[in-house]
Amino acid sequence: MKQKIPARFMAAAAGVALVLAACAASPPALLKADGVERASVDRSAYPAELDQLRTSARKLGAALLADGGDAGNGNVVASPGSLLIALAMLRAGASGTTATEMDSALGLPAQHRDEALNALLGSLEAFDGDPGSVDEKNPPRKPLLHSANGLFVDRGVPTGEGYLRSLARYYGTGVYPVDFQDENTTKPAIDAWVNKNTGGRIKKAPAEYSKDNTLSLLNTVYFASAWNVPFDPADTSDLPFTTAAGGPVTVPTMSAVQELASARGTGWQAVDLPYAEGFVMRLVLPDAGAAMPGPQALTDAAADLETAARAPTQIFLPRWDHKSSFELRKVFAALGLREMLQTVTDFNAIQPGLEITQAGQSANITVAEKGTVAAAVTQINARAVSGAAFTQVIRFDRPFQYEIIHVETGLPLFMGRVSDPRPS
Repeated sequence: MKQKIPARFMAAAAGVALVLAACAASPPALLKADGVERASVDRSAYPAELDQLRTSARKLGAALLADGGDAGNGNVVASPGSLLIALAMLRAGASGTTATEMDSALGLPAQHRDEALNALLGSLEAFDGDPGSVDEKNPPRKPLLHSANGLFVDRGVPTGEGYLRSLARYYGTGVYPVDFQDENTTKPAIDAWVNKNTGGRIKKAPAEYSKDNTLSLLNTVYFASAWNVPFDPADTSDLPFTTAAGGPVTVPTMSAVQELASARGTGWQAVDLPYAEGFVMRLVLPDAGAAMPGPQALTDAAADLETAARAPTQIFLPRWDHKSSFELRKVFAALGLREMLQTVTDFNAIQPGLEITQAGQSANITVAEKGTVAAAVTQINARAVSGAAFTQVIRFDRPFQYEIIHVETGLPLFMGRVSDPRPS
C-alpha cells in the first residue's frame, strides 16, 4: 500500500513562498514563486557561457538529426533549443556523477549555466507573444517567438524547495500540482498546456503518459514570422527535386532574387534568408554528389555568414510542411547520458529517488511564400521511486501472542495468546 507524503511548497524560513495564482480550470492551478525575482538577463556578462550553450545546442541538433525521428522518409524537423532548455532545467536539480556526465556530454558551462540560460531566454522575450493570436496563413512582420517552461508535479510527493526557487529565478517556471493517478484529469491538463503554448500546432504532449510518474518537465517553442522579402506566389512553379533516395520528383518551388549573405566551404554552400526582424533561416546545401554537411560545416557556415556581405542572389526554395517526433531516451543514450537515465539518487534535489521514465519531442514547421511557422515541445517525465513511504501490512488473522510492557523497565505486565478472539 502506498502512503503519499504531503508535498511542501513553502519555504518561509528562506523568505520564499509559493502561492496559488488564479488561472483557468485547465491546466490546473499554477504555483508561482512569490518573492523570487528573475536573475539578471544581461547577455554581455556571460559571453563565454552563451558560446558554450550555442555549441551545446548544435550538438543536440546533430544528435536529433542523426536519430531522424519517426518520419522514416528522411525529413526531420527538431528543436535543439527546446531540448537544451529542458535539459538545463533538469540539470538544475542534478548532482553527483549525473551532473558531471551531463556537463561533459552536453558541453554545458561549468559556471553560471543557469544565469546564461536566463540571459538567453531574456533576449528572446523581446519577441514574445500569444501563439493563439497568429494568423498562420499570414505570418506577422514582427516575429513572434514564444518559449514556455512548465513543471507538473504530483501533489503527493515532496519537490525540492531549492530546485523550485532555481526554476523560478532563472527559467520563470511555474509549478502545476496534479495527481498523476488521475489520468483523466492530468493528461488532458498537460495536453492543454502544450496546445496553448504551441498555438494549437501540437495538441498532445510527446512522451507516453504513466500513472507512476510524479513529475513532468516541459518546454515549448513557437515561432512565426514573415520573410523580410516575401516570395511572390506568381513565381512559384513546379520544378524537379532529387530526393535522398536518388529519385527525381516535381515539387512547388519558390524563387526570387534577393540581397543575401552567402558562404562556401568544402563540399557545401550556405545562405541566410532573413525574416522581417531578428531571425534568419540558414540554408546549407551540399555540392552535387557530396554528403550532407556535418556539425562542423554548420559552425563554419555560421562564422562565415556573420561577416559576409550581402549580394544579389537568385534563390530557388521548395515549400515544405513537415513534422517529426522523437523518443528522446534513445537520443540521450547516443549522447552518452547513461548515468542520467539510470540514476535514482542524483536527482534527489528535485524529488526523492527520482528516475527518468520517458522523454520525447514533437516538432513541426511550415515554410511558404509569406514566411515560416514552427512549433516544438520537449517533455521529460520521471517518477520518485522513494518519494512515497511504503507501509508494511501485517494482518492478525490467525493465533498470536501479546504482551503489555512497561517501557522504562521492560517489565511485562501482561502476556497472553489469542487463539480465538470471540468472547470466552
